[in-house]
Amino acid sequence: MARKTTGRPAVKLPDEFHAFGFHQDLLAWYDQQKRDLPWRINSDPYRVWVSEIMLQQTRVETVKPYYENFMQQFPNVEALADAPEDQVLKAWEGLGYYSRARNLQAAARQVKEEYGGYVPDTIEEISTLKGVGPYTAGAILSIAYGKPEPAVDGNVMRVFSRLLYMEDDIAKPSTRVIFEELVRQTIPADRAGDFNQALMELGALVCVPRNPQCLTCPVFDYCLARREGVQDRLPVKGKAKPPRPVHYLVAVVRRGDELLISRRPEQGLLAGMWEFPMVEAKPRLDPADLLEEVLQDRYGITAAYGGELTRVQHTFSHLHWELDVYLYEYEAGAVTADSARFVPQDELQAYAFPVAHSKIIQALIKTAD
Repeated sequence: MARKTTGRPAVKLPDEFHAFGFHQDLLAWYDQQKRDLPWRINSDPYRVWVSEIMLQQTRVETVKPYYENFMQQFPNVEALADAPEDQVLKAWEGLGYYSRARNLQAAARQVKEEYGGYVPDTIEEISTLKGVGPYTAGAILSIAYGKPEPAVDGNVMRVFSRLLYMEDDIAKPSTRVIFEELVRQTIPADRAGDFNQALMELGALVCVPRNPQCLTCPVFDYCLARREGVQDRLPVKGKAKPPRPVHYLVAVVRRGDELLISRRPEQGLLAGMWEFPMVEAKPRLDPADLLEEVLQDRYGITAAYGGELTRVQHTFSHLHWELDVYLYEYEAGAVTADSARFVPQDELQAYAFPVAHSKIIQALIKTAD
């Protein structure tokens, strides 16, 4: 039966989950089918923590090279805590959701200062770390410390929505609480980390969003949605608002072999990253005139318009950027903005740029070829 619930109700797994050994069936499959992933080399809490932060809203295959590079640069909590933020952001460049990197470093500094460099092993303490929510806390505690804490992500909610034929909206925080309670009832104390990873693996490899591979599912017999033939309709997820479009103008200002770049504010979207001078487009204002005004008022320089370079688009979870990019040749003036500087083009790789501005750099390279 479909289950409609609100708040934090008393929920209970069907008796057959215990009677017929749901977790044994799942773990037997996991032992045979689990993927060889770099963060599974050992259960070091720091390594687990970094991997879980990187994997948020990012595909496994994308994360692999970033993770290995990150661990080479910052092999332990102290190395990450002591690193310059620019170096951390550069190592994260291309992964997106850069607040994850800043929060991870801030939390590493918490661990160094408050816990002597040891990642805490209680739900109360680990939950105080910046950027560590219920899922990440559960993943670290179960995988690294073997504690029977649930780690409920989108994969797990999809699996349990189908297993129990639940039509609760998984976009609601109250629904996550329900799934955490259900997982807690079946998680084995002696293999908590493997069990949580097995659920995630099942969602990633078998119980996928579209066309789930039911005939190869190790817990096929438990699935109520499959019995009713409605597995493709679950889980239920409320529609998110479409990203808001924003139109920007970007100036690439050359001074010999140097380019003008500017650092974004320390708070907000893409905080602390570098970009080319950028301003939101205004209706009925000529782009070239607007950019020349910005260069003079914001940066203290004059520059001559040199034509269009490229158009770049990039979508965030809540915004869709459209960037019209123009070339300018420096004429006069000293840069007055503390956050801006001219940098040789061949040194740009030392700075962390958001993906959209990295595309501009690639366009510059192509025009020079």
